[in-house]
Amino acid sequence: MTGDAAPGEPFSAELLFTDGLPAMDDEVGYRGAAAAKAAGITYRQLDYWARTELVEPTVRGASGSGSQRLYGFRDILVLKLVKRLLDTGISLQQIRTAVDQLRAAGIRDLAGTTLMSDGASVYLCTSNDEVIDLVSRGQGVFGIAVGKVLREVESELLEFEVEKPDPMDELAVRRAARTA
Repeated sequence: MTGDAAPGEPFSAELLFTDGLPAMDDEVGYRGAAAAKAAGITYRQLDYWARTELVEPTVRGASGSGSQRLYGFRDILVLKLVKRLLDTGISLQQIRTAVDQLRAAGIRDLAGTTLMSDGASVYLCTSNDEVIDLVSRGQGVFGIAVGKVLREVESELLEFEVEKPDPMDELAVRRAARTA
């Protein structure tokens, strides 16, 4: 997926996190429980955000009951950023609006930016003198330095194993075993 995504398309980490970040193998990922723990969210939140297309796994999506999603590093970074915005008091609906605005603006690299919030809106700070209101409101702001979040995600993921997606997920294997 490219930065030309329409506002209704799922929030894929590829849309925003492309340059300036560690080179990660897009062929390996982390299971949902590891991704949720590294991002500081519940598995229920992870599942809901994937089902509602806010943040979908880019390594392997769910393909039916019993299948396992695999999240890439950048997916987990996006999950943690969404969590940080929730922690500042931003509603999930406003976060979705901000995400749509980022996509519409063609923002691809958040590594050199800072997201800020006043609890009512989300702002994108792209330089010392440019702050963009992503939800169209304003007051004093809190900053979320993406580089710091990136380092936190990296250290959280050190304790988990990466996995290559199996061409036949768990559900496909069970179905094949029943028909044999």
